[in-house]
Amino acid sequence: QVQLAESGGGLVQAGGSLRLSCTTSGRTFSNNAFGWFRQAPGKERDFVATINWSGGRTVYADSVKGRFTISRDNAKSTVYLQMNSLKPEDTAVYYCAVRLGYATPAMAVTNYDYWGQGTQVTVSS
Repeated sequence: QVQLAESGGGLVQAGGSLRLSCTTSGRTFSNNAFGWFRQAPGKERDFVATINWSGGRTVYADSVKGRFTISRDNAKSTVYLQMNSLKPEDTAVYYCAVRLGYATPAMAVTNYDYWGQGTQVTVSS
């Protein structure tokens, strides 16, 4: 059983920053790609960022490119999402997810096998 747990969400003013963390059970961490997604009320779950097994390859949604940075620390079994220059439209529940058995990043929800419970990010104007 793989478990993921997000943390670091909260309320921030527009222009501010937050860093989300996603910790996992360590046995399968270093060989797999991870992704961050978000879901606003009444909307579908959308891709935000993804990272390959080593951290050497990352992909971002156009809406967050240049503002968000995904990274990982395999020694700590943790994936991060640094979010800068936050906008009200970034308000959503943020989820991390893992692709078991795949080292390469992916952008589709259906490419991921396990998900965390999510953490709320609210950006006020």
